[in-house]
Amino acid sequence: MVRNNIIIKTASEIEQMKEAAVVSARALRLACEAVEPGISTAEINEVAEAVIREAGAEPTFLGYGGFPASICASINSEVVHGIPSKYVKLCRGDIFSIDVGATLNGWVGDNANTVAVGGETDAQSQHLIDVTREALYAGIAQCVPGKRLGDVSHAIGTVGRAGGLGILQEYVGHGVGSVMHEDPNIPNEGRAGRGPELKAGMVFALEPMFTLGTDRIAKRSDGWTIVTRDGSRAAHIEHTVAITEDGPLILTVEHVRPPISAS
Repeated sequence: MVRNNIIIKTASEIEQMKEAAVVSARALRLACEAVEPGISTAEINEVAEAVIREAGAEPTFLGYGGFPASICASINSEVVHGIPSKYVKLCRGDIFSIDVGATLNGWVGDNANTVAVGGETDAQSQHLIDVTREALYAGIAQCVPGKRLGDVSHAIGTVGRAGGLGILQEYVGHGVGSVMHEDPNIPNEGRAGRGPELKAGMVFALEPMFTLGTDRIAKRSDGWTIVTRDGSRAAHIEHTVAITEDGPLILTVEHVRPPISAS
């Protein structure tokens, strides 16, 4: 079913999406656990790809629009779409964003996380990570039937602005299902009460991308990597979330949890 160009999934289809999402979540977790000073971003890519393929799934990102890797690997001022490289090694105190997608039986799971290399970073960078995660869950809490899409964007943006962070305007969350990018686009800032009404069966990838400085960005000469223009650090955290009659259900966890309560 399509409503306002948003594809409504059946309960059975959401169950199938869970399987892909669990693979993506496992790949992301193990990739994050492999992060340590001195490791190359290509080695992290190998970890995630192996997990995905061992599950009988395919790396969603590999070849998507010509992207050459199975994860996006973005360090410090790189916001998103960083290309893994054997020549790029992580340093203690860096912050490192990993974005992973897995396709299984025709369905996609999409998630991302930002971690501190070596387990700790400076206070500002930790604040950035913490607020980005808080904003993601604020957006997820609005994913209930009867809310509006603008309520999701507003909740994410309110947390980000209260935390003093820059909010990317050009890169947004999105619907997800049998392909990685479906309608609608979901900005990380918006007006409450506006936009399409949310219905059970909608599935979104929510992904706040915040910075410690500007919201102005540039693309590197590789044609993919997006960086902050002022060199400030950025964080990117994402879950695939289904709207159900009982509330938001996060699919990209290894053990699917009950729906969370809306606020």
